[in-house]
Amino acid sequence: MYTGKRGQAFEIELNYTNQLYKNKGRALINKRPTPVKVLKSKGTRVLSGFFEEKSTVDYDGVYQGRSIVFEAKSTNEKRLPFSIIQDHQVRYLDHAEKQGAVSFLIVEMSAVREVYLIPNNMLQKYIKNAKEGGRKSIPMYDIEVYAFMVESKNGVPLDYLSVVDSLIESAA
Repeated sequence: MYTGKRGQAFEIELNYTNQLYKNKGRALINKRPTPVKVLKSKGTRVLSGFFEEKSTVDYDGVYQGRSIVFEAKSTNEKRLPFSIIQDHQVRYLDHAEKQGAVSFLIVEMSAVREVYLIPNNMLQKYIKNAKEGGRKSIPMYDIEVYAFMVESKNGVPLDYLSVVDSLIESAA
């Protein structure tokens, strides 16, 4: 997850949401650990290490018998710059969807204090356009029109599964 300092609260909120989903028996969504090779540690604290390989995406799990995979990003801009999304993450989301998973980005747009779910097909369309010389980002006005706002409801702070329900229904 692209965090820096500003995205840490967003990640905590997502993890809390996922714990609530698990507690309610609604879904099982896990935060994937980043593969790190520890070179030096003291007790439980890592003092030195490096990333062994590129991670896939931030979260994966199961909802209504369907695989769910998504990447979480946070930006303080009024656009989603593709520079914060790694190419291997875009490819992973697409491969997972081709295998039947529901795949997407969840993006915190901190400049406007809103969170959006961007379906994989929308992401792939904009990435393809960027590779053909188009914009290297998704502007806020397109996000507001074509993505889905994630709201606090059903007893969870970021009820993205309500949006996933809509995606599953529209694909059926």
